[in-house]
Amino acid sequence: MMAKAKAIGYTRVSTQEQVHGFGLDVQRQAVRDYCKAHSLTLVAIHSDEGLSGSNGLDTRQGLATALAAIERHEASVLVVYRLDRLARDLVLQETTITRLRAAGASVLSVTEPDIDSDDGTRVLVRQILGAVGQYERALIRGRMMAGKAQKVAHGGYGGGRPAFGYRAQDGELVPDVVEQQAVTLAKQLHAEGLSLRAIGACLAAAGHWPKAGERWAPTQVNRLVHRAD
Repeated sequence: MMAKAKAIGYTRVSTQEQVHGFGLDVQRQAVRDYCKAHSLTLVAIHSDEGLSGSNGLDTRQGLATALAAIERHEASVLVVYRLDRLARDLVLQETTITRLRAAGASVLSVTEPDIDSDDGTRVLVRQILGAVGQYERALIRGRMMAGKAQKVAHGGYGGGRPAFGYRAQDGELVPDVVEQQAVTLAKQLHAEGLSLRAIGACLAAAGHWPKAGERWAPTQVNRLVHRAD
């Protein structure tokens, strides 16, 4: 590598990594130190915060900006803290590296060996690192889904739109006072013998509206009057 080649740094953290303290500041400083130690002129660092490594360029503005700058020949090296910062998905990772090579640029990792070589061993290492990153992501997703399923099985909130009468707060379902009033009214009217359509009209007249839609459908009213809670 030629001395004083221009480099652009790229850093990324997902929401989960932010929670565990693997922040952008750590990666940025590591990129700066690496460029200084390897006689690279760091011209910019672009970042994506709170985004998964499986996201494409349409949502990762930082990576898109870095690639565009390199394709304009503002730099000839992209420096990442770790290869999975570039992409956790192996196909996306290899596609991005190929795009950089087509622009005459290389990719360097602060914490990993020379990943941008055509040497068979280096190519294997790069692909293994990408596969490991993809596997780790699959494990995290699996744990999250298992945890959500277990929570739902025990009567907890598993995400999605809360049922009428409840709202999400700090990851839990809590009663919505106004909507609970609508549920109580609907049950009272049903006990008095009103039809489902008539109950829906009364709810609307009282200023109560469903979470979805502009009017009460009989099926929505039916769910309210037959709820156990």
